[in-house]
Amino acid sequence: MQRDPGIRWPARLALQARREDAGTVVYSEHHGPLRLLKTLYPEGPATAHAVLVHPPGGLVGGDRLDIELDVEAGAHLLVTTPAATRFYRSATLEATQQLSARVAAGGRLEWLPQETLAYRGCRARNQVHIHLQGELLASELLVLGLGAAGQPFDEGELLQELHIEGLWRDRGWIRAQDRALLDGPCGLAGLPVLGTLVLAQAQAWSGPQAEALLERSRALLEAQPIRAAVTLLHGRLLLLRVLAAELEPATQLMRALRGLWREQAWGQPPSEPRIWRT
Repeated sequence: MQRDPGIRWPARLALQARREDAGTVVYSEHHGPLRLLKTLYPEGPATAHAVLVHPPGGLVGGDRLDIELDVEAGAHLLVTTPAATRFYRSATLEATQQLSARVAAGGRLEWLPQETLAYRGCRARNQVHIHLQGELLASELLVLGLGAAGQPFDEGELLQELHIEGLWRDRGWIRAQDRALLDGPCGLAGLPVLGTLVLAQAQAWSGPQAEALLERSRALLEAQPIRAAVTLLHGRLLLLRVLAAELEPATQLMRALRGLWREQAWGQPPSEPRIWRT
């Protein structure tokens, strides 16, 4: 890997998920402090749960993590992390985490990292780019600052991007000095927890299936005390948005909706990753 002078500590991890016999087999290649900790099969051999670890525990200015996922036809790969991704304070250089994924026709990817913590004074980019020909479940959960520790997000900036080629692109800078965005009623309304969950596929659902997914999703949200809404786009993308004052209610809601989507769209049980329960 040729080193960019602006990158102090680069790391790269590439995973390839292949269908072999009746199961999904995961092959990995890494450079630097980013590893595949373990591949688990709590649902049986067809679905591989890959747990990624970054031993330094967080990113500071000049760090860069590159994650590459390749899900082949017939394979089902779920990727998660044992802990939050932390973007720490940086005086000058940016810290970057970038995911690039390819999901072939007949493949399934679940990108389910635990929350991202944007510390006061961070300079960061958190970007996800997916080429989708199969099926996708992906989540992003961002916490701005550490309010409970008296460290609000009152300085710093973070670029948050989710790009599904040809279907959806959500890209924007969250800057601490942009109080209209952070505090305004048309922005985040002073709420530091932002969540996004998407269910997408290359081909549109049938009309009745799409409507049933949307109706059941909205029924689940009605009982929730936090700000959340779900919508259907292009007949093949379900999108949940969440705003909350605390992390736990947002996490619980997103996991509940993921379970519903898994059952209704894929005919599979919720089956939360084992690492979430430790």
